Amino acid sequence: MREVVIVDAIRSPIGRRGGGFSASHSVDVLAQIQRALFDRSGLDPSEVGQVVGGCVGQVGMQAMNVTRNAWLTAGLPTRVAASTIDAQCGSAQHAVNLAYSLVASGVVDMAVGCGVELMTRVPMGSSIPRDPNVGKSINKNYWAQHEFTTQFEAAERMADRWALSRSDADAFGMRSQKRAAVAVKEGRFEGQIVSIEVPVLGEDSNTSKETVILTTDECPRETTLEGLASLKPTGRPDGVHTAGTSSQISDGASAVLLMTKEKAQELGVTPMAQIVDVCLVGCDPVIMLEGPIPATQKLLNGNGLIIDDIDVIEVNEAFAAVVLAFESEIKPDPARVNPNGGAIALGHPLGATGAALITKACHELERIDGEHAIVTMCCGGGLGTGTLIRRI
Repeated sequence: MREVVIVDAIRSPIGRRGGGFSASHSVDVLAQIQRALFDRSGLDPSEVGQVVGGCVGQVGMQAMNVTRNAWLTAGLPTRVAASTIDAQCGSAQHAVNLAYSLVASGVVDMAVGCGVELMTRVPMGSSIPRDPNVGKSINKNYWAQHEFTTQFEAAERMADRWALSRSDADAFGMRSQKRAAVAVKEGRFEGQIVSIEVPVLGEDSNTSKETVILTTDECPRETTLEGLASLKPTGRPDGVHTAGTSSQISDGASAVLLMTKEKAQELGVTPMAQIVDVCLVGCDPVIMLEGPIPATQKLLNGNGLIIDDIDVIEVNEAFAAVVLAFESEIKPDPARVNPNGGAIALGHPLGATGAALITKACHELERIDGEHAIVTMCCGGGLGTGTLIRRI
């Protein structure tokens, strides 16, 4: 296997639902991120062997291979191939991992892993239309094998299994918001966020000719424990999770530029980090959201590491219970887990989050002069993604 390095890792600002991306097209947003990789690095995009992108809602503006459509919209070389994959919430991370595998195995010397999701324009569930009736994704034969649960119910079952209370979840939600607030105040995201030009939504809800530039994340909000305690449960009438302890529906895009170590030397670019190992693991599809636990264990065991060797750990905050259960099982230093807040505070644009978390991890390693990072996510249907990074 060849050594694979990350040359740049970027993301858009994460927009809140109904916020700055409300009049945008997914292709345009991802195109600007893809183009920025080469504007920032000065590298020739024709050197790229393949582009792999993640997207969950592959319908409407995100249908017909949104990754390829964005690449062409950006005016990038037509001979560079691109594909779009769906690994649910872990789509962009798995896209980066697949891009890594293409480079490591010798199929290409340079690749891009990326992702996009505009949940304001393409809401969750849009890919299962009612008309025409094309069938549902789960049928009676699946039910004969496994109970089908929603992610909301799965989160509550995780809380049950790990004996997590409403107050535990609220305290974690507060932690995410506080850490994000500090990160924003200290400008920790500035080097990773690419400004995005977006159209303004007119008064008649149609797109106007006016545009604005989005430069900062929109999702962080003023939060108190009292405010969190007043929110109604979302998964069950007496459940642990609320809108304040679940990931925020949001919009955004992200991308990571990968190549061999030798290619980076040839081109005279300084890598940010090396990808040491990747994984995609399966877990119980009913409880569904425990995937980060076996994914992290696989990365640690396979590379002779212990959790104390990891300086930065990004675990997607789909729900508070996901990270709290992870901490209970893996026992990391909590200060190293989502040090700048997570999806509860910063948002979770489904198909873009994974590459955004890798971006955050790379930049955080640089900020703290750390060595190793692990990025991991839970995914619908019972999957866990994992990426082990070492700063060079």
